[in-house]
Amino acid sequence: MAVLSKYREEIQPDVESYPKISIIIPAYNEEKVIANTIESLIETKYPKKEIIFVDDGSKDNTLRIATQYKDQIKILHKENGGKATALNYGIQYSTGEIIVIVDADTIIGRQSLKEIVKGFEVDEHVAAVAGNIKVRNANNWLTKCQALEYITGIQIVRRAFDVFGSITIVPGALGAFKKSYLSEAGAYGKDTIVEDFDQTIKLLKAGLITQGSAKATAYTEAPNTLKDFVAQRKRWYRGNMQVLKRHVDALTNPRYGYLQKLSLPYLFLGMVVTPIIGFTATANAILGVIMGDGWYVLQVSLIFTTVHYLMTALALRIDEEDQKLLWYAGFLVFGFKQIVDALLLKAIIEQLRNKKATWTSATRIGV
Repeated sequence: MAVLSKYREEIQPDVESYPKISIIIPAYNEEKVIANTIESLIETKYPKKEIIFVDDGSKDNTLRIATQYKDQIKILHKENGGKATALNYGIQYSTGEIIVIVDADTIIGRQSLKEIVKGFEVDEHVAAVAGNIKVRNANNWLTKCQALEYITGIQIVRRAFDVFGSITIVPGALGAFKKSYLSEAGAYGKDTIVEDFDQTIKLLKAGLITQGSAKATAYTEAPNTLKDFVAQRKRWYRGNMQVLKRHVDALTNPRYGYLQKLSLPYLFLGMVVTPIIGFTATANAILGVIMGDGWYVLQVSLIFTTVHYLMTALALRIDEEDQKLLWYAGFLVFGFKQIVDALLLKAIIEQLRNKKATWTSATRIGV
């Protein structure tokens, strides 16, 4: 299905018309990165665009830096209320047919806006198109593992969902929405800390289509240290649990189509079942070695790792990415994966205990 999605994207014709787009950049304390983000959007090629910067009550120099571009973009300022409120505020002032959301730490490709608009010409019921998010600071073990995680997730799993028009997360780093459908789905909700996931599920539950564009690239800054990585994933995974709980009815109601048949069950398995199985398998492997079955454990581990390497090699080939990243594929089976599984299990336990979820973010390094 990933290869089929790649083929369909390659034969897709160029944009026939250019609807006006409104690009919204919500920002809170992003002084280290906001200038690069704004400049990349100004330089991005697209004939009819407006750029709307929304300062969500920053306490640093973010607003002052953004104001330097006031002749080229709209500058909005509001009291701090969270990313969802900043997005809703920006949408109110938008005049485009298509709303493009870009995170304040993201640099998008020069052709990305043209490419992401293509997705809406596939079908009139396409409500959103997800961009291709890449790590731009892959300079150590942790960030390289994240870069590979993004590539395999987008080029294999997301491409498969793309075939069915049921991509579950149109990311805040680069995602485009048809404004009319976005209005029908309702405002971004403040009762979850992963507003992009929640909004996408609302669109899918309305019977609409979500697509992906691998050619609409966006380069984001990944957490550079383990502390920052934990902070980011803590928010992601707790937020994901919130959204799964909020939309649990979509797991059992067949009226939701591929969301019920494919996308949401896959996410549930990945977020809830897989980490439990992963730690159980690790414990059994250790026990097996102690009990004298080390050769069998090694055989199974080699088979599983080989399959993962082949899948990763396919993802890198489809994305035309640096093949040197393949050396890190083993860590997505042993090492990096256990860190992710531990954080997922922690999120599950906190959700079961009804512990309040809080917004956490990584420290910007401004690469």
